[in-house]
Amino acid sequence: RAENGNKGKLGKAAYLENWIPTIAPLKTGETAYDVTFEWEEEEIGVPGGFVIKNNHHNEFFLKSLTLEDVPGEGRIHFPCNSWVYPAKRYAKDRVFFTNKSYLPHEMPLPLVKYREEELVGLRGNGQGELREWDRVYDYACYNDLWDPDDGDADNARPTLGGSAEYPYPRWGRTGRPPSKSDPKVESRLPLLMSLDIYVPRDERFGHLKMSDFLLNGLKAIVQIVKPELEALCSEDGNEFDSFDDALKLYDGGVKLPRGPTLDNLWKDIPLDIINLIFHTDGERILKYPLPEVIKESRTAWRTDEEFAREMLAGLNPVVISILQEFPPRSKLDAKVYGNQDSSISEEHLRHQLNGLTVAEAIKTNKLFILDHHDTIMPYLRRINDNTTSKAYATRTILYLQNDDTLKPLAIELSLPHPDGDQFGAINKVYTPPPADHKEGSLEEIIWQLAKAYVAVNDSGYHELISHFLHTHAVIEPFVIATNRQLSVVHPIFKLLHPHFRDTMNINALGRQVLINGGGLMEFTLYPAKYCMEFSSSLYKHWNFTEQALPQDLKKRGMAVPDPVSKHGLRLLIKDYPYAVDGLDIWSAIRNWVANYTSLYYKTDDAIRSDVELQTWWKELVEVGHADKRDEPWWPKMRNRDELIESCTTVIWIASALHAATNFGQYTYAGYMPNRPTISRRFMPEEGTLEFEEMRENPDRVFLRTITARLQTLLGISLIELLSTHSSDEFYLGQRDTAGWTAELEAEAAFERFGKALTEVEERIVERNGEENLRNRYGAVKIPYTLLFPTSEVGRTGKGIPNSITI
Repeated sequence: RAENGNKGKLGKAAYLENWIPTIAPLKTGETAYDVTFEWEEEEIGVPGGFVIKNNHHNEFFLKSLTLEDVPGEGRIHFPCNSWVYPAKRYAKDRVFFTNKSYLPHEMPLPLVKYREEELVGLRGNGQGELREWDRVYDYACYNDLWDPDDGDADNARPTLGGSAEYPYPRWGRTGRPPSKSDPKVESRLPLLMSLDIYVPRDERFGHLKMSDFLLNGLKAIVQIVKPELEALCSEDGNEFDSFDDALKLYDGGVKLPRGPTLDNLWKDIPLDIINLIFHTDGERILKYPLPEVIKESRTAWRTDEEFAREMLAGLNPVVISILQEFPPRSKLDAKVYGNQDSSISEEHLRHQLNGLTVAEAIKTNKLFILDHHDTIMPYLRRINDNTTSKAYATRTILYLQNDDTLKPLAIELSLPHPDGDQFGAINKVYTPPPADHKEGSLEEIIWQLAKAYVAVNDSGYHELISHFLHTHAVIEPFVIATNRQLSVVHPIFKLLHPHFRDTMNINALGRQVLINGGGLMEFTLYPAKYCMEFSSSLYKHWNFTEQALPQDLKKRGMAVPDPVSKHGLRLLIKDYPYAVDGLDIWSAIRNWVANYTSLYYKTDDAIRSDVELQTWWKELVEVGHADKRDEPWWPKMRNRDELIESCTTVIWIASALHAATNFGQYTYAGYMPNRPTISRRFMPEEGTLEFEEMRENPDRVFLRTITARLQTLLGISLIELLSTHSSDEFYLGQRDTAGWTAELEAEAAFERFGKALTEVEERIVERNGEENLRNRYGAVKIPYTLLFPTSEVGRTGKGIPNSITI
C-alpha cells in the first residue's frame, strides 16, 4: 500500500537465516537460504517487490527469492538474476519485483515510484568513469579502436559513429579517461586487463560461460600463437608450397619452438585453453581438426558447383541476388568514380544459357549475381596502395539450372583506373573453361584464381558486414535502450531480454583484440587497416526493416510475394537452404511474438499510450542508432503490427541470423583455400614471368596469391574458437530463468514456441535426407544445419543460441 510519495510501505527488515542443503534443483556454486518476512497484511497488502541491502564486503549473485504460504496468494516468485554489491556502492537501495508483467499504467500505485527510480538509476548521469558495480547503461561512439599513447601512428583509426563520414551504431559507454596524446580517443586497457573493460555487471559472462575461456583463448592467440608463429614463419618460410603442404596443418600440425618466453607465457594459460588452441597432449603442436569442407573429398571445394552452392548454404548466404538488368550497372556516383558499369557482355554468356538469350534468362528468373563491386571499389585504391593486399572489386554471374543448382558463368575483376577514380574502372571478364578442357589446363587455372578473388571479397564482407555489423554491432543499442527505458516488469523487456545475454561483453572484448587497430581482424582480412572504415561505409546502407528475413529475400529478389505459398513467399530458388530453414524459424519466432504481445496489447491505442515503450523506441532510433535517426523506414511504433515485426526482427538478428553467419566458420573457412581472406598478387598477365610460373606450377601460384601461412594459422585458430558453443548456452525456445513470468498464458505460448522449433528441427532432418535437394549437401557432402535450433557443446556447425554470446 502507498505511503509518503506514493511509494509502497516496507515491512520489517529480514535477514538470511539457515542454509538449506537439500533444496532442489541447485547447480554447482549455488546456495539456498531461508529468510522470514514479517508484515501486516492489512497495512501492506500482497508483496510486489522487496528491497535488499548487502552489508558484506563482497558482491554476490542473487538468483531468485520465493515467498511460500502468502495468505490469499500462496506462492510469489521474484526472479532476480543480478549481482548485488555492498550497499555502500549504491546511491539507491536495490529493489526486485515479482514475476508479474505490468504495462506502465497497470503498475500498482505503491510500486510505481520504485519502478521509475530503478530505471533512473540504470540510465546514470552520463558522467565519469564507470566501475564494475555501477549498473549504468549508456551510449558512446567507437572511439577506442587504437591507442594514441603507444607511439604507433600506423594503428590510428577514425572514431566510428557521430559523423556523416563514419556513421556507426553506438556501443556501451565506459567513461574511461581520454588518451594523453589525443583527447578525442578513449584510453585503452592493456590486453592482460581486457576483461576489466566496463560493461554493466549483469551483462558479463556467467561463471560457467567462458569469460575466462574467451579471454584466455584470445590471449593465447595474441600473446603466444602470433609471436611464435611469426618467428617460425620467418625462419621456415611464410608460404605453403603445395596443397599437400597446407593439409599438414591437420595431418601433422605445426610444432612450436621451445624458449623461455614461450615457457613463461605457457604457464599463464589454463590447461583447457591450451588443449583447445593447441590440440596437444603435452607437446606444443598446433594441430587443427580436419574441417568438414575437406573431410569427404580433398578437392570437391574446387568445383564450380560448390563455389556457387556456398552462396546459398555457406557462411554468407545473404548477399546473392536476382539479376534484374544486363549488363549490371553501378550505383556509384559517376561524377566521383566515372563509369563503373559492368563489361560482361552477352557474348560472354550466350554459349552457357541452354539456348536462351540473356533477356530470356532474366525474364524467366534464371540469372543471379554475387555483387561485390560497388561496396569495395571506393576503398580499393587505398587497400591496394597502402596494404599488402592486392584485391579486385568483383561481380559474379550465375545461371539457375533445372536441378536448382547454380552454375557460375562469368567473373568480372575490376580495378580503379590508374589515372584516377574519375576515369572509371578497368574491367576484365573471365569465364569457365570449356567442357572439353584438359584437367590442369591454363583456362582452368585462371578460372580457379578468379574464383579465389571472389571468395576473398566474400570472406571480408561476411566477417565485417554480415557477421559483425549486421548482428553484433546493430544489436548493442537495443540492449542498452531496453535496459534504460523498459522496466524489468514490462512484458517487452521480458520478451527481449534473453536475446541480449552476453552481447555487450563479447562486443567489448572484441574491441580490445579483434576489431581494434592492428587487431586480429585487420591482420587476417584483406581490407587490413581499412576494415572498420569499410564496415562504417556499409552501415550507411543498413535498413533495420530489411533485416527481417522476408524483407531481405524480397529486396534481393530471391523471393516474391505469393499468398498461396508457405510463409506467403515463393522462393525463386526452391532449394535455398538458408531461406527455406530460415523462413521456418522466422515464422516460429513471429508467431510466438504475436501470441505473447497480444496478451498485453489488445488494441493499437495500447501501443501508442505505453509511455515506456514509446520512450524506448524513440531513444533507440534517435540515440542508439543516431546516425540513422532521420531514415524514413524506421517503424513509428504506432500499432501492434509494427511492434510484432520489430520485436521479431530483433530476435531474428540476435539468434538465427547470427547463428547462420557464425557457427559454420570453421566448417567452411577452416580450410583457407576454400575461403581465402587475403589476396596478395594480381592475376598474372600473359607475357609476364608470373604467367609462366602459373603455367608451370599452378598450385604454388594459387597458394602464394591467397592468404599466407601466418595469417592462415592465426585465422583458423581464431575461427575455431569463435565457432564453439559453450557449456551454458541457451538456445532458441529455451529460458535460463525458471518462473520468468507469472502469466500462465504467456508460459503456454512459450511452450508452443518450443514445440514449433522441434518441428522445424524434424523438417530440417527430412530435407537433408532428400537426395534431390543438392544444395543441402553439395559436392563436399556437408548437410545444412546452421539453422538447426539446438546443439551440443563444442564445435558442431549447428544450434541457434538465444543471443550473440560469441
